[in-house]
Amino acid sequence: MTEHDRIPDVVKDESGERLAAAAGIGAGAPVLAFDVGGTDIKSALFDATGAAVGLRRTPTPVGGDDPVGALIDRLAELAEELREQHPEIVPEAIGLVVPGIVDADSGIAVFSSNLGWRDAPIRDLTAARFGLPVAFDHDVRSASWAERVLGGARDYADAVVLIIGTGIAGALLVGGQPYTAGGYAGEIGHSPIGEWPCPCGARGCLEARASAGAISRRYAEETGTVVDGAREVIALASAGDETAARIWNEALDALAMSIAQLTAVMAPQAVVIGGGLSRAGGALFDELRTRLADRLSFHRIPVLVPAELSGNAGILGSALRAREAAHA
Repeated sequence: MTEHDRIPDVVKDESGERLAAAAGIGAGAPVLAFDVGGTDIKSALFDATGAAVGLRRTPTPVGGDDPVGALIDRLAELAEELREQHPEIVPEAIGLVVPGIVDADSGIAVFSSNLGWRDAPIRDLTAARFGLPVAFDHDVRSASWAERVLGGARDYADAVVLIIGTGIAGALLVGGQPYTAGGYAGEIGHSPIGEWPCPCGARGCLEARASAGAISRRYAEETGTVVDGAREVIALASAGDETAARIWNEALDALAMSIAQLTAVMAPQAVVIGGGLSRAGGALFDELRTRLADRLSFHRIPVLVPAELSGNAGILGSALRAREAAHA
């Protein structure tokens, strides 16, 4: 493969973040890991020491008559490039995590509106293409597993991992293990807490009010001023912009309401918050702690902690699951 044929890299993601070095996963079988998102794919080999080798981010193929086939073709191309560059690493299994509704037990990608598949047997198709065992799971559920093993949820067997970025994704850890319900559990971003419309077709979804994407979009719609993400809206709110302050306050109220509901029903020890909005620091965490304390009474209020693995949690979870498949 010539340099001209090489798949281009995505330098920055939708939130403007550059790809950072990934944490190690510890010694074990060498594996190949993929984290597929709506706009980009992270890929890497993990060697026997657990170090991520050749980590990169490339565009996700979208559209066409066979989106699943196009995705697997792209994964094969990425694997070929990695193996050419690092022939000394021979993977024993593959980790593959994708967005949408995912039934990991059956290996089925049940539904993804962004990527255009429904009831796709992605695990078996990938295993047939590569001739290796494949660990297949949901991207945020895998990210939560990485946070449980390596990051912010390591001290909490019962926890919620909440990723707040362009949308809001979540995962539930119960007794130290992900709770999946056939792939439908953890859709916290689409839990109804109001009456506003959501692009998914439901009403009152948390994501439509409190995601970083919603915060910046609402400010632009109401003021006619395009901002550089939710963090700029938060900064404007701190500087006295009344519209920004109201939008940020409504986002905080929505998040506090959702976490309060999770607290009452699930009683998690911790809520681990990641994604672009988590970098708001005290403006997010201190406000949420105060609002939870004001809203709840006898409940066990969860510890609110930042995720530690940043944007690499998904591929780290993919690699950890691949290790399990290699040892199965």
